[in-house]
Formats: sequence, structure tokens, C-alpha cells
Amino acid sequence: MLKKVFASAVFGVEASTVTVEVNTDKGVGYHLVGLPDNAIKESNFRIAAALQNNGYRIPGKKIIINMSPADLRKEGSAYDLTLAIGILASSRQIQAENLEKYLIMGELSLDGSLQPLKGALPIAVKAREEGFKGFILPVQNAKEAAIVDNLEVYGVENIKQVIDYFDKGEALEQTIINTREEFEKNLDFPEFDFSDVKGQEGIKRCMEIAAAGGHNIILIGPPGAGKTMLAKRLPSILPPMTLNEALETTKIHSVVGRVKDSGLMAQRPFRSPHHTISNVALVGGGSYPQPGEISLSHNGVLFLDELPEFKREVLEVMRQPLEDREVTISRAKFTVTYPSSFMLVASMNPSPSGYFNDPNAPVTSSPAEMQRYLSKVSGPLLDRIDIHIEVTPVPFEKLSDDRKGETSVDIRKRVTKAREYQTQRFTESGTVHYNAQMNTKQIRKYCALDEGSKQLLKTAMECLNLSARAYDRILKVARTIADLEGAEHIDGSHISEAIQYRSLDREGWLG
Repeated sequence: MLKKVFASAVFGVEASTVTVEVNTDKGVGYHLVGLPDNAIKESNFRIAAALQNNGYRIPGKKIIINMSPADLRKEGSAYDLTLAIGILASSRQIQAENLEKYLIMGELSLDGSLQPLKGALPIAVKAREEGFKGFILPVQNAKEAAIVDNLEVYGVENIKQVIDYFDKGEALEQTIINTREEFEKNLDFPEFDFSDVKGQEGIKRCMEIAAAGGHNIILIGPPGAGKTMLAKRLPSILPPMTLNEALETTKIHSVVGRVKDSGLMAQRPFRSPHHTISNVALVGGGSYPQPGEISLSHNGVLFLDELPEFKREVLEVMRQPLEDREVTISRAKFTVTYPSSFMLVASMNPSPSGYFNDPNAPVTSSPAEMQRYLSKVSGPLLDRIDIHIEVTPVPFEKLSDDRKGETSVDIRKRVTKAREYQTQRFTESGTVHYNAQMNTKQIRKYCALDEGSKQLLKTAMECLNLSARAYDRILKVARTIADLEGAEHIDGSHISEAIQYRSLDREGWLG
């Protein structure tokens, strides 16, 4: 007897429906076709034990299972439950009249209990698009899938519950979540707050500008100056995520199985990979491509501490994603695109010893050593970073001051207001949402300068020998500074402040 059960395969951050056709006939044998990987080929042992421990069995007949479309590679152990229910229905051990209305997935343990799967959210989105009535999956993933409305989501703990639902009509408990209510409930602030930072008012100003315009920023300073402390607090002043951003971010984290029990991610991601990371782990890839750190940072912050310690080839692969805000991974038979619109925050010491060329420093480096160390980071990569700022150590008087600084809540209000101006400005553009995303045409339109500002920028370009890309970066940052002040036009003060934030373009840094 032929029975069809439906599952799904995740491809990039999208899912494709897989039809599992199970045919039971006279004879002996178990044949599984349709490009399954080793984890799926081993499923018959898990299924046999799980069914036996729950009072059922794999029939001693010829079983042919086809996973359609047959030319699409299927991987992972999440098809165990799909195959098991298909075998029971095909061998008439259970009655399953409404099987075609449900998408069923989950990994089986030998006692029949279910283990969580990856990609529950994109699978649920696809199930709703294709008109399925419900989605049956492990209870650990139920909240994640229930984010999708107009789809009945049933979280189950054991295969026996699924069998009894189809065979005996016993009810399953539906998981229902008010997505917007759940999202707004989790919009609290991270544990790190800018009020903890003593002194560093100028650096806080830079971080505020970076957050307001979505600009990439690099912090240069000696050990203990507060670079990491400042970077960790940046997400606390970024505008709250919109519901669409939260869904997009959750979908990426769902693919790699990193969504917590709350289901929808309400906090912007903050990723801080170690400097030994490979280029595949950073950008994404592998035989069956998975998102890398830059995609897991989508709509959030990617923090690269001690930038020159990263391998040069690892940093260079970021150049294209920084410009295009997406990363495309190509293989012989397919291409996968992951979104990667993130804020890059990098920190570095000015020399191998960690200190400036200062005779009073504990350890000093010669100018030649500093030059060699700084040259590990390429000019083209630094060109793509809008703000370069020096971080100096905090004096004792400020460290010992008991007064609290400005809180992240107060800074966030100004940042959010500046972002609102940008949202209104870019209403007609579906892809640009803040200043850092502006293309050349938009820069010319929204960053027009008066004669005095043009002359000031021309002098800076000639003195610092800036590239055309650096010229655009200065205009973008100046536009953000004007937005923070609520100014309609960019003036000389905005341009002069933006020029100050190009430390690494000045003579004495990179030549």
C-alpha cells in the first residue's frame, strides 16, 4: 500500500517541501532512495527500536521509501518521525486519513521520545505557504514554529502521541503564541549599560554616531583603555528591532539550531568570534552550506577583538559582504545567499606591545614595528570602516569618580529619533533603512554640501590622501551627525567632526 507523508528540507534560510512516499508490498527488503545522507540511511535502526518499544514494528515486507524531489539532497536525522509514521500507515498498523494535511518532522530516540530539530521556523513558514493545516514537531521547537500564524503547531514528546492522534483521534495540545505580545515582552535592555563606563565621553559620542547611522567602527588603543567594554555596550543603544527584523534574524539562528525557548529573538545579536576562526566559519560555507558568524550577526553587531591577530585571508573575505550586506556561497550544483547586514565593531592595539610610541609605557615598540603590525590590516578593509577612533586610558580621577554616566536608555532615545529621520528619508527605497546603507546616488542627493563645507572636505582629502570610498564614508557620517542634531542640511561643523573620525588615514598610522 502506498502512503504519502510530508516533511521539509532547509536550503539556505528557506525550506522546500519533501514528499516521503512509502510503499509496502510482498517480499523482503528495506530500500530508501531520494539522495538521503548517512544520518537518514541509519534511521531504520532508530525507527525499529522506537516502534518496538511502543508496541509496534517494522513489517517483514518489502518497503520502498522515496524522498521526493529525488534530486534534492536531504540531510539530518529530523526525518525519523516522518518515515516511521509513513511505514505504520503504509502497513495499515494505524489509520491515518488526514495525513496529507500535516507536515511531520522529528528525530527519534530508541524509546520513541523526540529530539529537537534545526530550521523549525523556515519550515513552518513554508508549511503555511503551501497550505498545510498543521505542523507536528518536537515540543522543544514548538514555540519557535508557533511564531507563524494561520498554522496549527503541535509540540509532541513521544511518537506514541502522534500515533494515537492519527489512529485513535486523541487530541494533541496546540501551541499558540501571540507573536507581537511575546516580542514586545522581551524588548528589555541587555545587562551591559553605558553608565558603567567611566570617562571616555568622546568615545561614547562616536559609539552614539555609529549606532545612529549603522556605521562600522574601529577602536584603537592600549590594553585596559576600555575598547571591549565599550563594544559590548553598543547593542544597548541600538534601536529596538522591528518585528520583521526579529523574524528575519530568528530564521537564520533557527537554521543552525540556536533559537532559545522564547521562540522569537527580541534582542539584537552580538557575536564575538575568536581570532583563530577560519574564513568558512566567519562567512559561512561547508559541503552543505551553513550561515557563518557574519550572517548570525545580521541586524546586530559583529565584534572582532584584536583585529590584526585575525588571519589576513579571513578578514579579506569580509570585504564583499560589508559592501553588499549579503553573502553568496556557490557550489557546483547550487548557490545559497545569506543576509549579512551587520555593524562591524573592531578593536586593535596600536603596536605589538599594545602601547603607543610612548617612553613612559611599560613596553614600547619602534615606529617600524608599529607600521609592520598595523599593515596586517589591509587598506581596502579599513576603507570600508566609517569611523576610526583612538581610545586613550582613563585617568585615576575619573575611574574613582562615584558619579554615574549617561545611561544607555537616554542615548538610545537620541539614536532612535535619528533613525526615525532616516526611515522617513528612505521611505521610497525598499533596501536602504539607515545612512550607512546609502549608495552613491543617494549620497549625492541627501549629503549636498555648501561651498564652505566642500572646501573643508577638499583640504582634508588632499592632506590625508583619502580615497573616493573614504570621501563617501565622511559624507555618510556627517549626515548622521546632522540627523542627531535634527538638522536638515550638513554644515561645516558636521563635516569637520566626521573628518576627525578617520584616525587611520592620518600620517603616522598607515603611512
